[in-house]
Amino acid sequence: MFSTVLSATLQGLHVEFVQVEADISNGLPMFHLVGYLSSEVKEAGDRVRSAIRNSGFVLPAKKMVINLSPANIRKKGTIFDLPIAVSVLAALEEFKENVLQGMLFVGELSLDGSIKRVPGILPIVLEAQKQGIKRCIIPKENQKEGELVEGIQVIGVSTLEEVCSILKKNNMECIEKNIEHGILLKIPESCEDFADIRGQHLVKRAAEIAVAGNHNLLMMGASGSGKTAIAKRIPSILPPLTLEESIELTMIYSILGEVDEHHPLKTERPFREVNATVTQAALLGGGRTPRPGEISLAHKGVLFLDEIAEFPRGVMESLRKPMEDHNIKIVRETGEFEFPADFLLVAAMNPCPCGNYPDLNRCTCTTSQIQKYVGKLSQPFLDRIDLCVEVQKVQYSDLAVTGKEEDSKIIRERILKARQIQAERYQGEGISTNAQLSMQRMEEFCALSDSEKDIMEKAYERLGLSARSYHKVLRVARTIADLEEKENIEGKHLREALSYRNIDHGYRRH
Repeated sequence: MFSTVLSATLQGLHVEFVQVEADISNGLPMFHLVGYLSSEVKEAGDRVRSAIRNSGFVLPAKKMVINLSPANIRKKGTIFDLPIAVSVLAALEEFKENVLQGMLFVGELSLDGSIKRVPGILPIVLEAQKQGIKRCIIPKENQKEGELVEGIQVIGVSTLEEVCSILKKNNMECIEKNIEHGILLKIPESCEDFADIRGQHLVKRAAEIAVAGNHNLLMMGASGSGKTAIAKRIPSILPPLTLEESIELTMIYSILGEVDEHHPLKTERPFREVNATVTQAALLGGGRTPRPGEISLAHKGVLFLDEIAEFPRGVMESLRKPMEDHNIKIVRETGEFEFPADFLLVAAMNPCPCGNYPDLNRCTCTTSQIQKYVGKLSQPFLDRIDLCVEVQKVQYSDLAVTGKEEDSKIIRERILKARQIQAERYQGEGISTNAQLSMQRMEEFCALSDSEKDIMEKAYERLGLSARSYHKVLRVARTIADLEEKENIEGKHLREALSYRNIDHGYRRH
């Protein structure tokens, strides 16, 4: 007696379909699993036998061999429990095998036959829909997550007995799809608003430009100047996610099992705050079978690195490639894994070890100590920062002033207009923000007149810009022009963009 059931496994974000084959024959009684399996999959044999028995079925004393094909792909996790059980019951002719055509099964079994939720449902169901599979039988707790995918029937089940009842009756067409329509992609109603920040107009302006064009931002200032407070208010001015971005983001969190059972869709852009204790594997992703790290969890949102000068040098330098390519590639002996990394980097640091420079009355650091501290950020890393801004100490006059500062809603409205201009400009280009603009298209979208070229030529020599930082300046100037709804980049836009390149060289020449 032989049967086969379709299941799937995840290799990073990539879905690999797996055929679970069961062969039952006369011979020495055994339950043997093969097919390049991790320890948790090998343990499925005991779980499956107990679940089948406790669901009211009888396992004969026969030789049972279950193969998970293809055998060259490592299978891990508890996702194969349900398909293994179904393949065994199909081989025992508890229901007709032809009902399994066009169906995919995933789920973990408890010893009593109940079915528990598993991670990674959204990418699996999405790929199944693309490959023309008609139905997915998944844990009831994962049902709302699976139903985010249209064009495929998703059936949530609670027990193995329920699965067998459905397959015996073969009446899946009448099972209702309980999906919520009218998904609301929202801007977070955060209590932390830019209206709470007194003064610091230069830094708030830099944050607005950074979000408008998705440019990386570095804030350098003394302790207590408000760097962290400003960073934590950036989510309040981010544009809402599109549905496509929301699904893409939810897939990443689904792999880690970090989606809400009742409201699985991620409707807000993430804000991931990371401190200096983070390891390179935790930041980029890692493991024998790599999983997404903090960078990928910040996809389409903000990655905030506080006190970046305290980070290990290797961790900081590992950011350079993702900042440039917007993806992460991890190579293992089992293959290459790729994770998305389109994030807005916001970093903050003190200007010296004691954190009080340039207040010479309080700063106890020597010139060499300051240079060494700032020098922890390499020039190649700084070249990938679009805006470097100095955060001054808040003056008493700013704190004592009455009246409200400009709130996040007003700032966000300007950003949304600038983002709309960029979306229309780059329609059909495969990009959506100025930060993604390639060097090859600079001449078309960041054209300069002779007078603006003269400004850039002088700045290039005086500031010692690299080719990469030169193009960063042009992209930032393009965003500043978009915020003013100007078609062409003007001299004032270039001068403002260049002002955000001074700090990364000024402190080094202290």
